[in-house]
Formats: sequence, C-alpha cells, structure tokens
Amino acid sequence: MTPVIYKQSNLKRSVLLMMTWIVFGVIFLAPLSVILIEGLSKGLGFFWHTFANPVALSALKLTLFATLLSVILNVIFGVMAAWCITKYDFVGKNLLTTLIDLPFSISPIIVGLIYTLLYGSQSILYPFLMEYNLQVIYAVPGIVLATIFVTFPFVARSLISLMQEQGNTEEEAARLLGANGWQIFWHVTFPNIRWALLHGVVMCTARAMGEFGAVSIISGHIEGLTNTLPLQIEILYNEYNATAAFSISIILLIMAMIILFIRQWCERRITNAHSEAGQ
Repeated sequence: MTPVIYKQSNLKRSVLLMMTWIVFGVIFLAPLSVILIEGLSKGLGFFWHTFANPVALSALKLTLFATLLSVILNVIFGVMAAWCITKYDFVGKNLLTTLIDLPFSISPIIVGLIYTLLYGSQSILYPFLMEYNLQVIYAVPGIVLATIFVTFPFVARSLISLMQEQGNTEEEAARLLGANGWQIFWHVTFPNIRWALLHGVVMCTARAMGEFGAVSIISGHIEGLTNTLPLQIEILYNEYNATAAFSISIILLIMAMIILFIRQWCERRITNAHSEAGQ
C-alpha cells in the first residue's frame, strides 16, 4: 500500500510541473511562436526577400562586426582582469572587482547618453575628434564602444570564480620549474579555463547581438550605415511593416538558438572538467 506522504508528494510534483510549463508557455513559448507564425505568414518567398534586402544585410553585417570586435576586446580585457584579480594582491582590487559588474546595474539607455555626452558635439573632445576626422557618435566606432561597455563583465565573471577556486598551486609549481609568464598561461592556466572562457564568449556574443538600448541612442538610426538588426526591426515595426519586422526577428531567433546550444555544450564540458578534477 502506497503511503499517503508519497501520494501527496506526487500530487505536489504534478501541480508544480504543470504550473511551471504553463508559465513557461505563456512567457516564452507563446511569444516565440508568434514570431515564427507572423514572420512566415506571407510565405518563405517574402521572408527571403526581406532577409536579402540590402538594408537588412547591411544591418546583419554591422551586427556581426560589432559583436565580433566586442567579443575579441572583451576576451583580452576579461582574461587580463581575471588574471590580475585572482593572481595578485594590489590596492584597488575590490574596487576593480566591483566596477566589472557595473554594466549589470546601469541601464543601456544611460550608457548611450554617457557616450553621446562624452564624444558628441557638446563634448570637450569633439574639436580634437574633428581635427583628426574621427567620428564616434552616429558611426560604427560608437556602436562598438557601447556594445563593449554592456558586454564586458561576461568573460571576466566566467573566469574569476573558476580561477579563484583553482588557486595558484599549479602556476607556482610551473614557475619553480623555470617557466615564464606566457608558458605558465598557455600550458597551465589556459587548459584549465578554456571551457569557462568559451562560455563567457558565448554569453558575451548573445548579449552583443541583441543589444538595443545603448546602440539606439548612439547610432543615429542611419539606414544602411548604423542600423543593427534590433534597430532595423524597430524601424520596420514603426513603419507598420510588422511581417517584415518579425521576419528579421526570426534571423535573430535562429542566431540566439545556436548560441544557446553552444552555451549548453560549454556548461556540460565545464561540469565534466570539474568531475574529472574531483576524481
């Protein structure tokens, strides 16, 4: 005879699972379904025509370029910051650790306004920029700077906790054996952090591809020049061309799903690496 406590436990589990799936369906699955249905409502021909439009292709290229450059620079900064925080003691270490998380708490709109005030026509830097014909605001450099700002915590944060957990024992042993700094990093540190680094790159890429607020302020919405895919979607929707906007959204959705699968693969590799290290 099944105890009452197990019957109650099974009932609670069923109710919790049902509520979870209902919430997940309403918040996530329903909107995603709307994107697919609306984006393909006029057929694959219209979808392909919208995607192949020169303006849409320009937005895609700019999105990929800003994302690639932001990820490269954030990898360099993230590795340097994680190495300094976990391997050295210095004045301002806690401040640096706190500042790394700053983009998490600042609205992207404020980031766009900050860069507009810093590099715009009212800035004290503006005459210097114009003297050397350097355009930041309403140009690609401003978009890249804004994207870097909102994404730079991801790589550093993915590495810091892991490197703190691993400690410095292996690096110190390698140094005693005569290895220099680069040899220690490439042959000792990097093999231990490579999956966490890749995870940070994936998260940084996902955030950069979908950035809207800061880029919207700083780009100027110049069609074919400074519009990324999220901005192009907004323009199409504001022009009452909802089907085209959803069609472009499908492209971002596909890119996001690819990033999601890569992220899950990275997390599995990190878990396996921890298990092997524990054994």
